[in-house]
Amino acid sequence: MITLHTWTTPNGRKPLIMLEELGVPYRIVPVNLAERAQFRPEFLAISPNNKIPALVDEEADGGPLTMFESGAILTYLAERHGRLLPAQGPARYQVLTWLHWQIGGVGPMIGQLGAFSRQGDNPDATTHFVREAERLLGVLEGQLSRTGHLGGDGYSIADVALYPWIVAAGERLGPQLGETLAGKASLQRWLKSVGERPAVQRAMAWQGTAQG
Repeated sequence: MITLHTWTTPNGRKPLIMLEELGVPYRIVPVNLAERAQFRPEFLAISPNNKIPALVDEEADGGPLTMFESGAILTYLAERHGRLLPAQGPARYQVLTWLHWQIGGVGPMIGQLGAFSRQGDNPDATTHFVREAERLLGVLEGQLSRTGHLGGDGYSIADVALYPWIVAAGERLGPQLGETLAGKASLQRWLKSVGERPAVQRAMAWQGTAQG
């Protein structure tokens, strides 16, 4: 059995989408960030960086496996189940390139923009992160104008990683990024396509309750 320790953040939804796509048995242990559950000893034993998500696979090859960091979890699940990541060759490395682009760029920049926008006391920082988010969205639009999905023509873990962040940007950063998002036709096409997947819909609907 796989146990996913997570919460309702974009990073927290990534492995949840993946598990729904795979259709494998799993259970969820909610880690309520508002209650600072990520600092509890039982969670730190799994994720010493006190960040969600974390995953425990009791049936991993070689014995139980504990992991944290969403990108590592997605890669592990893809390789273990042979889904959503090409096994070899250029297609594999394209997916991994765009997966790490999301991890190193879109997530941190949009996250920082959200934090500074909520604080409202540092307009220079907000302006900086708006410009960087707009730049990244331009890169994204360029890629999606050439390919069906983020890592190429096929749906992959790169799309799984990116989707909840773009949804969150649209829902929470409308004043800062709404016009930019709306003006990107290829991005809007991709959002619709990924958002119509049943597994994605189930994962995005999760509201922080224990499951499984």
